[in-house]
Amino acid sequence: MSFLRPSAVNNFFLTSATALKWMPCQSWGFLRWPGLDGLLRLLVLVLLWSAFSELRFIPSSSMYPTLRVGDRIIIEKASYYLKVPAINDIVTFRAPKQLGITGEDVFIKRVVAKAGDFVQVHHGSLYVNGVAQTEEFILERPAYTSNLTYVPEDHVYVLGDNRNNSYDSHVWGPLPMKNVIGRFVTCCYRPSNK
Repeated sequence: MSFLRPSAVNNFFLTSATALKWMPCQSWGFLRWPGLDGLLRLLVLVLLWSAFSELRFIPSSSMYPTLRVGDRIIIEKASYYLKVPAINDIVTFRAPKQLGITGEDVFIKRVVAKAGDFVQVHHGSLYVNGVAQTEEFILERPAYTSNLTYVPEDHVYVLGDNRNNSYDSHVWGPLPMKNVIGRFVTCCYRPSNK
Protein backbone atom coordinates (compact mmCIF):
# COMPACT_ATOMS: atom_id res chain seq x y z
CA MET A 1 0.00 0.00 0.00
CA SER A 2 1.67 3.08 -1.26
CA PHE A 3 -0.50 5.53 0.61
CA LEU A 4 1.10 4.37 3.92
CA ARG A 5 4.63 5.08 2.73
CA PRO A 6 6.12 8.42 3.88
CA SER A 7 6.47 10.98 1.16
CA ALA A 8 9.75 12.59 0.07
CA VAL A 9 8.80 15.85 1.79
CA ASN A 10 8.11 14.02 5.03
CA ASN A 11 11.48 12.24 4.77
CA PHE A 12 13.22 15.61 4.31
CA PHE A 13 11.70 17.05 7.50
CA LEU A 14 12.47 13.91 9.52
CA THR A 15 16.15 13.90 8.50
CA SER A 16 16.45 17.66 9.09
CA ALA A 17 15.05 17.33 12.60
CA THR A 18 17.57 14.66 13.52
CA ALA A 19 20.38 16.81 12.11
CA LEU A 20 19.26 19.77 14.25
CA LYS A 21 19.53 17.61 17.34
CA TRP A 22 23.34 17.55 16.96
CA MET A 23 23.82 21.32 16.74
CA PRO A 24 25.55 22.70 19.86
CA CYS A 25 22.81 25.19 20.60
CA GLN A 26 20.19 22.42 20.59
CA SER A 27 21.94 20.37 23.26
CA TRP A 28 22.80 21.76 26.67
CA GLY A 29 26.25 20.15 26.68
CA PHE A 30 27.93 23.46 25.90
CA LEU A 31 26.96 24.69 29.40
CA ARG A 32 29.09 22.03 31.11
CA TRP A 33 31.92 23.01 33.44
CA PRO A 34 34.97 23.67 31.24
CA GLY A 35 37.07 21.08 33.02
CA LEU A 36 40.73 21.31 33.96
CA ASP A 37 41.77 22.62 30.54
CA GLY A 38 39.33 25.54 30.69
CA LEU A 39 40.25 26.28 34.31
CA LEU A 40 43.95 26.47 33.40
CA ARG A 41 43.18 28.82 30.50
CA LEU A 42 41.21 31.07 32.84
CA LEU A 43 44.06 31.05 35.37
CA VAL A 44 46.61 32.02 32.69
CA LEU A 45 44.32 34.83 31.49
CA VAL A 46 43.94 36.21 35.03
CA LEU A 47 47.70 36.05 35.63
CA LEU A 48 48.47 37.87 32.36
CA TRP A 49 45.85 40.53 33.11
CA SER A 50 47.28 41.19 36.57
CA ALA A 51 50.88 41.21 35.32
CA PHE A 52 50.42 43.57 32.37
CA SER A 53 47.46 45.79 33.20
CA GLU A 54 45.51 47.21 36.09
CA LEU A 55 42.41 49.26 36.80
CA ARG A 56 42.77 52.64 38.49
CA PHE A 57 40.44 55.28 39.91
CA ILE A 58 40.94 59.03 39.29
CA PRO A 59 40.68 60.75 42.72
CA SER A 60 41.49 64.37 41.78
CA SER A 61 40.97 66.95 39.05
CA SER A 62 44.67 67.37 38.17
CA MET A 63 44.13 65.78 34.72
CA TYR A 64 40.85 67.55 33.95
CA PRO A 65 39.49 67.88 31.20
CA THR A 66 41.14 64.71 29.83
CA LEU A 67 40.23 62.63 32.88
CA ARG A 68 37.51 63.50 35.38
CA VAL A 69 37.18 62.74 39.07
CA GLY A 70 35.69 59.27 39.45
CA ASP A 71 36.82 57.88 36.08
CA ARG A 72 37.99 54.28 36.06
CA ILE A 73 40.88 53.75 33.67
CA ILE A 74 42.94 50.84 32.36
CA ILE A 75 46.70 51.10 32.76
CA GLU A 76 49.04 49.03 30.57
CA LYS A 77 52.29 48.15 32.37
CA ALA A 78 54.34 46.15 29.84
CA SER A 79 55.41 48.63 27.15
CA TYR A 80 57.76 50.72 29.30
CA TYR A 81 59.95 47.68 29.88
CA LEU A 82 60.80 47.93 26.17
CA LYS A 83 60.69 51.68 25.47
CA VAL A 84 60.69 55.05 27.21
CA PRO A 85 57.55 57.17 27.48
CA ALA A 86 56.86 59.44 24.52
CA ILE A 87 55.92 63.10 24.74
CA ASN A 88 52.17 63.46 25.55
CA ASP A 89 51.89 59.91 26.94
CA ILE A 90 49.74 59.83 30.07
CA VAL A 91 51.57 57.79 32.71
CA THR A 92 50.91 56.52 36.20
CA PHE A 93 53.75 56.55 38.69
CA ARG A 94 54.64 56.23 42.34
CA ALA A 95 54.98 59.70 43.78
CA PRO A 96 58.52 60.84 44.54
CA LYS A 97 59.35 61.04 48.23
CA GLN A 98 58.11 64.44 49.36
CA LEU A 99 56.81 65.90 52.58
CA GLY A 100 53.29 64.57 53.18
CA ILE A 101 53.36 61.97 50.39
CA THR A 102 54.15 58.30 50.87
CA GLY A 103 55.91 56.19 48.26
CA GLU A 104 52.69 54.19 47.85
CA ASP A 105 50.65 57.10 46.45
CA VAL A 106 50.07 56.72 42.70
CA PHE A 107 49.71 59.78 40.46
CA ILE A 108 48.69 60.16 36.84
CA LYS A 109 50.15 62.94 34.68
CA ARG A 110 51.18 63.74 31.09
CA VAL A 111 54.81 63.47 29.94
CA VAL A 112 55.89 66.86 28.51
CA ALA A 113 59.67 66.37 28.26
CA LYS A 114 62.16 63.49 28.09
CA ALA A 115 65.78 63.06 29.18
CA GLY A 116 68.06 65.73 27.75
CA ASP A 117 65.34 68.38 27.39
CA PHE A 118 65.22 71.82 29.03
CA VAL A 119 61.79 72.75 30.44
CA GLN A 120 60.41 76.07 31.62
CA VAL A 121 56.98 77.54 32.25
CA HIS A 122 56.59 81.31 31.89
CA HIS A 123 54.17 83.83 30.33
CA GLY A 124 51.42 81.19 30.55
CA SER A 125 53.15 78.72 28.22
CA LEU A 126 55.27 75.60 28.47
CA TYR A 127 58.65 75.85 26.76
CA VAL A 128 60.63 72.74 25.90
CA ASN A 129 64.13 73.43 24.58
CA GLY A 130 63.13 77.08 24.11
CA VAL A 131 60.10 76.31 21.92
CA ALA A 132 56.60 77.16 23.14
CA GLN A 133 54.39 74.06 23.06
CA THR A 134 50.90 74.00 21.57
CA GLU A 135 48.73 72.22 24.12
CA GLU A 136 45.06 71.98 23.22
CA PHE A 137 44.33 69.43 25.95
CA ILE A 138 44.99 71.68 28.99
CA LEU A 139 42.18 73.31 30.97
CA GLU A 140 43.79 76.75 31.18
CA ARG A 141 47.16 78.36 30.73
CA PRO A 142 49.51 78.06 33.71
CA ALA A 143 49.37 81.02 36.10
CA TYR A 144 52.77 80.15 37.60
CA THR A 145 56.34 80.40 36.37
CA SER A 146 59.12 77.87 36.83
CA ASN A 147 62.87 78.01 36.47
CA LEU A 148 64.64 76.48 33.49
CA THR A 149 65.03 72.80 34.42
CA TYR A 150 67.24 70.18 32.77
CA VAL A 151 65.72 66.68 32.58
CA PRO A 152 68.53 64.24 33.44
CA GLU A 153 69.07 60.73 32.02
CA ASP A 154 66.42 58.15 33.08
CA HIS A 155 63.94 60.89 34.04
CA VAL A 156 60.84 62.48 32.50
CA TYR A 157 59.06 65.76 33.21
CA VAL A 158 55.34 65.34 33.92
CA LEU A 159 52.55 67.91 34.28
CA GLY A 160 48.82 67.61 34.87
CA ASP A 161 46.39 68.88 32.22
CA ASN A 162 44.81 71.11 34.87
CA ARG A 163 48.10 73.01 35.20
CA ASN A 164 47.00 75.37 37.99
CA ASN A 165 45.62 72.57 40.16
CA SER A 166 48.24 69.83 39.80
CA TYR A 167 50.99 68.59 42.10
CA ASP A 168 53.59 67.61 39.50
CA SER A 169 57.13 68.15 38.18
CA HIS A 170 56.88 71.94 38.41
CA VAL A 171 56.83 71.37 42.19
CA TRP A 172 59.20 68.42 42.73
CA GLY A 173 61.28 68.37 39.52
CA PRO A 174 61.92 65.60 36.98
CA LEU A 175 60.46 62.18 37.73
CA PRO A 176 62.77 59.12 37.83
CA MET A 177 61.79 56.43 35.29
CA LYS A 178 61.98 53.79 38.01
CA ASN A 179 58.82 55.35 39.52
CA VAL A 180 56.76 54.94 36.32
CA ILE A 181 54.21 52.11 36.61
CA GLY A 182 52.48 52.19 33.23
CA ARG A 183 50.64 54.21 30.64
CA PHE A 184 47.00 55.18 30.32
CA VAL A 185 45.18 53.06 27.74
CA THR A 186 41.51 53.96 27.96
CA CYS A 187 38.76 55.17 30.23
CA CYS A 188 36.60 52.15 30.90
CA TYR A 189 33.97 53.84 33.06
CA ARG A 190 32.94 57.45 33.45
CA PRO A 191 30.25 58.16 36.07
CA SER A 192 27.38 60.38 35.01
CA ASN A 193 27.34 63.95 36.24
CA LYS A 194 24.72 64.52 38.90
